[in-house]
Amino acid sequence: MKKFIYFFGITLLIGSCTSEVKREQITNTADYDQYLVTSEMPSRIEAKNEVDFWSKRLSEDSSGVGDLGPLAGAYHKLFDATGDPENLKGAERAYKKAMEISANNKDIYARGLARTYISQHRFKEAADILQKSYAGVSSKRATEMMLFDVLMELGRFEEAESYLKKVKNNSDYNYLIRKAKWSDHSGDLTNAINYLESARDIAESRNSKGLKIWTYSNLADFYGHAGRIREAYEHYLKTLELQPDHAYAKKGIAWIVYSYEHKYEEAERIMDSIMVQKNDPSYFLLKGDIYSSMGKEGEALAMQRAFELAVQSGEYDSMYNSNLIEFYAETNPTKAVQLAGEEVAARSTPGTNALLAYTMLGTGDKELALDIIETKVQGKTFEPMAAYFSALVYKANGNSEKVKELKSELLDASFELGPVVSRLVNDF
Repeated sequence: MKKFIYFFGITLLIGSCTSEVKREQITNTADYDQYLVTSEMPSRIEAKNEVDFWSKRLSEDSSGVGDLGPLAGAYHKLFDATGDPENLKGAERAYKKAMEISANNKDIYARGLARTYISQHRFKEAADILQKSYAGVSSKRATEMMLFDVLMELGRFEEAESYLKKVKNNSDYNYLIRKAKWSDHSGDLTNAINYLESARDIAESRNSKGLKIWTYSNLADFYGHAGRIREAYEHYLKTLELQPDHAYAKKGIAWIVYSYEHKYEEAERIMDSIMVQKNDPSYFLLKGDIYSSMGKEGEALAMQRAFELAVQSGEYDSMYNSNLIEFYAETNPTKAVQLAGEEVAARSTPGTNALLAYTMLGTGDKELALDIIETKVQGKTFEPMAAYFSALVYKANGNSEKVKELKSELLDASFELGPVVSRLVNDF
């Protein structure tokens, strides 16, 4: 399941006239209909009750540092359930206060604050606070793991790997999930899945509901990347069995229905149920892609506008920058280049550089875009969207051989790219 990209000017002309290939049906509405009921949202209720409980305790004793950590954790849970960024602000305030007044365990609160920053895509701030904590009295192993996480987001891959080597332990769940991420980054999807399956076995042996939910949903993604669609679907269902209102797992099923089975109306129905449950601007983008594939121009454009409005009206920090850049690349190329440049300055990864190069095509800087692709992207990532942006840049610069080479790779990644982009790839 990948991020979504809009190409309204082109896609809507071809969306309704592309012939469909008959595909194996993986999903069955009887499997997941029970989870689309919107009247009960147990995760939201539980998280809200926890916020209320710890807030009340804190109001009775404002110096109660022991209550601040649980309160911050409850705010995180509430954000996961609702998508409301104000809950991340609540977690941030609680962790900062805990660090300020705590005589002990400051490193625990530092990691909690770093986790909040990561959720807000404030990666440099997360790295800074972790490195300061690591230099002092701290739980080194736990901090090393989080440093790996944030350095990967910043594109500082050699540093990230150095921390991963420090925590190597093939019987440690937390190491295995990070080793899976490293393997995926390195293009070794087979071992990425193997490591994550080992982590799943540990989660199941402990009978840890939280670990099983996280591992099942992430393993489902990896199976999807590998084209193992049925296993992906089964693991999304396993996630929902444990947490019936798990929005990400429902979205994963919607993506299979949409991108693999091409059952657009059913994908729309699933997304409608999720959007009642949780606020996430990216949902508008997926619905827009669905409408594009159905040839519904007016509805697709409405989703585009709804996404922009949602991001502009919410306190989302940098959480949806990549989506905004893709949107502005079609509607305001100059603004897209500016925002993409800021994103690269914040975290220079092959993905952000590929996005910057793509936006430069809209302002006529195709030679500079090519230089970025050749120096910052080529051979440094295995992400399909980065390959797609690279193909567009090569095409603009007349390098038909590279376009042909990348087209073959992109056609193999059609499930991840989705019908909208896949149709455009076919036209290369």
